[in-house]
Amino acid sequence: MFTGIVQGQGTLLEITDKTDFRTHIIRMPSALLPGLALGASVAHNGCCLTVTRIEGDRVSFDLMVETLRVTNLGLLLPGDKVNLERAARFGDEIGGHAMSGHIMAQSALLERLETGTNTTLWFALPTNLAKYVFSKGYIGIDGISLTIGEVRPDRFAVHLIPETLARTNLGEMAPGLRVNIEIDPQTQAIVDTVERVMANR
Repeated sequence: MFTGIVQGQGTLLEITDKTDFRTHIIRMPSALLPGLALGASVAHNGCCLTVTRIEGDRVSFDLMVETLRVTNLGLLLPGDKVNLERAARFGDEIGGHAMSGHIMAQSALLERLETGTNTTLWFALPTNLAKYVFSKGYIGIDGISLTIGEVRPDRFAVHLIPETLARTNLGEMAPGLRVNIEIDPQTQAIVDTVERVMANR
């Protein structure tokens, strides 16, 4: 489980491609290295990946073809940054909201609006997730736990504070780039349950 609080950004150093398979070598921030072991789970832009090799701060992760298809990790190039979060442990503070690390869709950044103190990002609303996206609800964007600010038929907005911009890849994201989307599991459960109950009446 993850909390959607990005703990640092890693740099993609190398990509090794094989048939329907890819390995990413990430330079991990020093703060995330203590206790890191083979088999540990680390979220990359919100997608849960498993540590397969550790060489100092160079940490390897394997990606299956389905991961490359469903997430934006398949679009990354050496030098790109990824949002990182190590798996939560029992007793950790849940500063964001519970996230599984399973990406449900991708979305494109449509518009970036900035003032002196505020930044608003408008993202395309994936049709298959529209029923779960509503004002003041939670959403995971590239592994970041965010509150939805406004929803329109084809898009939704999030409002970002400077700290979020400084700590994550959203600080430099330009329109057209794609992000990973995960819906809050509790929201999914509630919406799906109500939908089933209403259908059975």
